[in-house]
Amino acid sequence: MAENVHELRPKPADTEKITINLGYVDLGHVDLMVREGFYSNRTDFIRTAIRNQLDRHADVVRQSTTRKNLDLGLRNYSREDLEAARAAGEMLQIKVLGLASIAQDVTPELARAAIASVSVLGALHASPAVKAALADRMR
Repeated sequence: MAENVHELRPKPADTEKITINLGYVDLGHVDLMVREGFYSNRTDFIRTAIRNQLDRHADVVRQSTTRKNLDLGLRNYSREDLEAARAAGEMLQIKVLGLASIAQDVTPELARAAIASVSVLGALHASPAVKAALADRMR
């Protein structure tokens, strides 16, 4: 049965890997909390700490998101979306807090013709060629 299953479109990752540097004492404290059973691992501790800080500053984040007119969450831009914008004579202002994804079948030429600016707080998934074509429009 497994040989009959074909992935039509790869599922994008729902997380982004980051690297942080911690002092030895801070890292020791994290390891102690894990060893004592408060957290399942270092990642669990760090995610919880980040979420607590985001919750603590939720009002400021919400106000800033509204003021800057950011799309929140996941925003996909298909080839059809960009072709429609180009046909209408419009240039897209991509402003996302989360993940902005430009379809893999979008050419660098179409991206430049349809996208005026890109501002992503989080991650941008696009082909290397499209990212290079939009490099001067990223903020």
